[in-house]
Amino acid sequence: MANKNLNKAKKAKKDEFYTQLEDINNELRHYREHFRGKTVLCNCDDPRVSNFFTYFAYNFEFLGLKRLITTCYKSQNIDLFSEGGSEQAVYLIYEGDKNSNNTPDAEEIGVKPLNGDGDFRSKECIELLKEADIVVTNPPFSLFREYVAQLIEYDKKFLIIGHQNAIKYKEIFPFIKDNKLWLGYGFKGGAGHFTSHYEDKATAGDHREGKIRVSGVTWFTNMETKKRHEDLILCRQYTPEMYPTYENYDAIDVNKTADIPMDYDGFMGVPITFLDKYNPEQFEIIGNTCDTDWIRSAGFRTMGQDTIDNLRKQGNKAHVTANMNSPYILKDGLVSLPYARIIIRKLKK
Repeated sequence: MANKNLNKAKKAKKDEFYTQLEDINNELRHYREHFRGKTVLCNCDDPRVSNFFTYFAYNFEFLGLKRLITTCYKSQNIDLFSEGGSEQAVYLIYEGDKNSNNTPDAEEIGVKPLNGDGDFRSKECIELLKEADIVVTNPPFSLFREYVAQLIEYDKKFLIIGHQNAIKYKEIFPFIKDNKLWLGYGFKGGAGHFTSHYEDKATAGDHREGKIRVSGVTWFTNMETKKRHEDLILCRQYTPEMYPTYENYDAIDVNKTADIPMDYDGFMGVPITFLDKYNPEQFEIIGNTCDTDWIRSAGFRTMGQDTIDNLRKQGNKAHVTANMNSPYILKDGLVSLPYARIIIRKLKK
């Protein structure tokens, strides 16, 4: 599957997944009011090939931008998949159309050299970050934690692409819980098609020539959207049979976001896909069951050897031990282990 390619890229620290202009436009159209009079930074983008640069340069006047800055790591060249053939990191500052032809011409752009390697963590790139109001890009998958931490540290507005699995990272989830970061509108069907030299092995349909299909990618942002304040319509009623309580924690398990009961006010464990529907005025996020430190501090009881023995009798070969605190369900004498859960509760209005 394409996710295997994504994981392989992360391990090898190869991050050549290039975003389509169509996907950029589909997401950015929801944020147009945020950009007027603002300086936008795309700090993981070679301006010679980046569709982020293309989008902002050709829509500069339409969006009412003040300035567009892009920076490029030195291993990028005009060839999308160069292997470090260029030893020069570059950047540009574009300030709009000067000759009234409504086109970002080469003489209006001008690619300039950077002194260092163009890494977003370098001093000169941080200075450019300080000039920006909003950061928009597809950052390296392998450096997502560091990248987001830097944006938060410098108090920047941002709209960036990441994988849904990042929700579970102990470095990322606290930002979500504290409403410093949330999900954007996302990719159609929960999958993105990127230009990449990795082989497309996705088993799902909707393949595109010359593209790799990656499931689970999404947009992360801290800019307000209408979607973020829409209530999730709840139409299910609570029953103990439909919503079992975890054996080692006082919360019910909800298998699908659409099944969240309307009449239950206690803690609930929901799939991480819930965050796509999360409204902070409707729900409170309590914690994340992938964070072992949190589940211990929250009072999840250990599984115990009897539970492990039961799992083994059922043929479950998952790597679990008696002292683990992961939530589990005991029903009709059988033990089940839910997938990753976010613990939430409804807010009273």
